[in-house]
Amino acid sequence: MARKSRPHPILEHVLITDIAAEGKALARVNEKVVFVPHVIPGDIVDLQVTKKRSAFLEARAIHFHEYSKDRIEPVCEHFGTCGGCKWQMLPYPKQLKFKKQQVIDNLTRIGKFELPEISPIIGSANSEFYRNKLEFTFSNRKWLTTHELNSDKDFNMNGLGFHIPGMFDKVLDIHKCWLQDDISNQLRNEIRRYAIENKLTFFDLRQQEGFLRTMIVRTSTTGELMLIMVFFHEDKKARVALLQHIADTFPKINSLLYIINAKANDSITDQNVHVFKGNDHIFEEMEGLKFKIGPKSFFQTNSLQAYELYKKAREMAQLTGQEIVYDLYTGTGTIANFIAHQARKVIGIEYVPEAIEDAKVNAALNNIENTLFFAGDMKDLLNEEFILKHGKPNVIITDPPRAGMHDKVIETILFAAPQRIVYVSCNPATQARDISLLIPSYKVNQVQPIDMFPHTHHVENIVLLEKNS
Repeated sequence: MARKSRPHPILEHVLITDIAAEGKALARVNEKVVFVPHVIPGDIVDLQVTKKRSAFLEARAIHFHEYSKDRIEPVCEHFGTCGGCKWQMLPYPKQLKFKKQQVIDNLTRIGKFELPEISPIIGSANSEFYRNKLEFTFSNRKWLTTHELNSDKDFNMNGLGFHIPGMFDKVLDIHKCWLQDDISNQLRNEIRRYAIENKLTFFDLRQQEGFLRTMIVRTSTTGELMLIMVFFHEDKKARVALLQHIADTFPKINSLLYIINAKANDSITDQNVHVFKGNDHIFEEMEGLKFKIGPKSFFQTNSLQAYELYKKAREMAQLTGQEIVYDLYTGTGTIANFIAHQARKVIGIEYVPEAIEDAKVNAALNNIENTLFFAGDMKDLLNEEFILKHGKPNVIITDPPRAGMHDKVIETILFAAPQRIVYVSCNPATQARDISLLIPSYKVNQVQPIDMFPHTHHVENIVLLEKNS
């Protein structure tokens, strides 16, 4: 006979005291840390323990005895079910306070190096409708809310929205999302309506069958609009009818594209993109520079705040027009091209070949002639031979992925010995780890947190390191 597992305990009248990692809040019960989602400091709650570990507990709030004085009403009807925007109940100034503290905690606890006074965090001018790209998933297994489950109605199980956290085959049907310009909501809701009315099949992620798979909406500050429809298989009659309906209903679309993706995963980087109407790109613009954005292009998803980040990185680089600058993890060369007019030469390196081709196109588009771009694995391409061939950099700007920089890359940076390193990071924890390896030769002179993603726990951080004399 199988042993019955004991139910996890309920913890009563627990005061939430702080914000922790991954957007969860923190309490302490009997000297043990408890991590709790969807609560904020000041809430007094009963908790149902969901996971027990030797060092901590995880729990969910099942009853509120008292709400924090800081708590506000979330604006989104999907809050708490959707996995995004977990801090909507926290006033934006408080979000910024906790994000700055997150940067300080990571740099001090992980890095353990001397810090200057941390600059005030740069908040986002827009805390809603700030993203320029969203991807929505079609699913024939729509997630039913508690209200829907308790209703006597029969629900159409086709949904178009975001994946439920931890459930790969369940999708929350999104009615209004506050992340992107409202045209995104109009497109999604009309496409769902048309698809259900015309009995188009939504994708079954378990069985890997169905017609409609995903849709991607890209916008820009120039007012341009791109829609990418992804189908699991070709059905020309149905595809053309849907795309023509979209084109007729939304004539402001500048780039209407489609992809037939029969793979097991949703990635489109290796797929052929077809133009149904308009161009195969849209443009973003900063300080008169144009950046071509294709369906596979990487571009910071908060355009206005990306401009603030690039300006701050350029300011920290302290360029006079005489410097050789290396832009590591350059992506589509946005930073490289943005600073090029203030440097003698800029060399951008990136792993993704398609991104490097975009970087070259953007340089040509803006008549920039002092940039060079190279595609390859950073730890293999950036070596002593490369530096001796192209010149030792006076300044290195590095913006690695969340995992940070490889040890070999750090070794090469130390060999190159630039006067300044501007380290841009979306993960202050790995940033702190990497900087600790540079500290014997460098000193941290400036730390600038910047918020790219309001209502989430994510924070960007820029650190200026200067070579010890």
